[in-house]
Amino acid sequence: MVGIEEILALEHLEKDIFRGAVHPTALQRTFGGQVAGQSLVSAVSTVDESYHVHSLHGYFLRPGNPKIPTVYLVDRIRDGRSFCTRRVNAVQDGKTIFTMSASFHVDDEGIEHQDRMPSVPAPEDLPDAQTVPKLAESQFYQEWKNWDIRIVPAEQSASAPDLAAQQRVWMRYREALPDRPLLHICTLAYLSDMTLLGTSKVPHRGVKTQTASLDHAMWFLRPFRADEWLLYDQTSPSAGFGRALTQGRIYDRDGNMVAAVVQEGLTRLEREPDSHESKNSRENKTGTV
Repeated sequence: MVGIEEILALEHLEKDIFRGAVHPTALQRTFGGQVAGQSLVSAVSTVDESYHVHSLHGYFLRPGNPKIPTVYLVDRIRDGRSFCTRRVNAVQDGKTIFTMSASFHVDDEGIEHQDRMPSVPAPEDLPDAQTVPKLAESQFYQEWKNWDIRIVPAEQSASAPDLAAQQRVWMRYREALPDRPLLHICTLAYLSDMTLLGTSKVPHRGVKTQTASLDHAMWFLRPFRADEWLLYDQTSPSAGFGRALTQGRIYDRDGNMVAAVVQEGLTRLEREPDSHESKNSRENKTGTV
């Protein structure tokens, strides 16, 4: 498996233009977290170290092809005394597949508060998926062997009766990462796309849907390490018209809220092709049309 450092390592082609390499994957489309993480790496690379990224907002415009490189074009929107902004377009085959704005801020002093981390079992009290054959052999855990992902069973986590859908997940990168805060931030951007949309399926077990990330927003609130346990507290407050809204709060082991995420995703019901569509599909595949 390719490590996260290699995935996030971009080639600097020229000023404000970067390229991500192709890495082995079983996925038919480029993983959204990879595009978001690499986009953030490219944006960070154009900002002075005195500024720290505090938010990103992105839209997934087209499915990415994992078999070809992605080029990242950075636009320096603003460089101010306290804030600076970058816009990044991720391009494949001349078309933008993802666009993102990232905001950076110098450290200031202000008011402080946060929600309390929910009470859940410790990650050590939950099984490692790689030790459970049925889970270890699934496509999800095969694709992300480098990640230790442990979903908290619903019966072991207090749920609020007024929430439509929720789940909680412990996550961490399995190998120790260097002491570079920006690497951990970009790694979390990659990680944040995992499991979140699945929250919308919690009340709809067994319902087959076509799913894809549509947009993604993150706020980085406090320092953290991606190679230490993080609790991803996820909810889906609404789903309808083929889309689902999901949101997550990410806590470190000490209960500090380190990030927040909001994502809308496609959750369209899978449709059985009618006989006319099936006939056309067969004809197109055989080249008779």
